[in-house]
Amino acid sequence: MAMVELLRKQWWYIIGPIAVACLAFIWPSWWFISGAILIVVLYLLFWAIQFTGVTQLEQNKVMFEKMSYEIDGRQILMKLNERQGMPVTWDMIKSAKKAEDHFLLSLSKAQFIYLPFRIFNNPNDVKMMEAYLKRKNLIA
Repeated sequence: MAMVELLRKQWWYIIGPIAVACLAFIWPSWWFISGAILIVVLYLLFWAIQFTGVTQLEQNKVMFEKMSYEIDGRQILMKLNERQGMPVTWDMIKSAKKAEDHFLLSLSKAQFIYLPFRIFNNPNDVKMMEAYLKRKNLIA
């Protein structure tokens, strides 16, 4: 999911090398085509390794544990238990996206908070979350 979101935001990094490969029609050379393919493959491989590596690091194991959330007008409080938690203030969220079954909150280029609708107690909680996101100008 993170890879698709990254490619959606940075699609021009793939179009650029393909445009360079089109120079092969002007100056016929296999270097343009092979260079463009190599650059695109290395770019995709770099991000695939980054996203895979994050899941393997010991300090990031907490990101994949079951959490509870407290959402209000000031912050999203992500809690492992009653004593351990981390606040995410609304200004830390760069953008948000509502899909048919989840909210995806982008914190940076490679950090996301995935909130499936099943974590909300009822449909009113989903509407409240959407109202918070609209009020903070994160979704239209």
